[in-house]
Amino acid sequence: MPAESAVLVTPDRRERKKRETRRRLQVATLRLAAEHGLARVTAEQIAAAADVSPRTFFNYFPSKEAALAGEDPERDDRLRTALVRRPAGEPPLAALRAVLLDLAAELVDGREEWQARLTVVRRDPHLLAAGFASWNRLEQALALGVAERTGLDVERDLYPSLLVASTVGALRTAALRWGADAGSSRLPALVAEAIDMLGAGLPPPSAAREERPTTRAGRDRKS
Repeated sequence: MPAESAVLVTPDRRERKKRETRRRLQVATLRLAAEHGLARVTAEQIAAAADVSPRTFFNYFPSKEAALAGEDPERDDRLRTALVRRPAGEPPLAALRAVLLDLAAELVDGREEWQARLTVVRRDPHLLAAGFASWNRLEQALALGVAERTGLDVERDLYPSLLVASTVGALRTAALRWGADAGSSRLPALVAEAIDMLGAGLPPPSAAREERPTTRAGRDRKS
């Protein structure tokens, strides 16, 4: 076949296909786990539901627990790169806030999936370990980004890991509230509020209430 007539697979197209395959595997894992319980589901069944081979499944995930947790090393690397590329003069917390708000915006359309994942994990608490491992990998990637921005050593200095653990904890807390409460605000707003509380030094609730505008209900109680 002449070189000019060959079908070229560009890096962008290759990455897009990889993301689509990973996504199909995650959705298939969640659906089967919700229907049967993850313990009764095999990697081969997940692969078949996603229309890929079992070998392809293990190219993307080390286990079905990792697939259920939504583990995504490429996403973690992308977020680390985005953090490093934030404006040089931006304070570390502000840079992390911007990156995590972008992540929250990406998750908005997946609310039903988030709720389904919470349901599956609550039915099978040993799956919590896989979820924590996924969050931990995200924290490690972002801590490397903070270290690169600040010139610190992630192995020796506390600051990068401590800052990231705090902000990712805020993201996780907001996401749990968003996923469990059908009446809660949109996720990015909750994440922004949680990280801003950190930035303010987590003032005591009484001080925080005093700073908020008084609602009509509050005025009525005081009158």
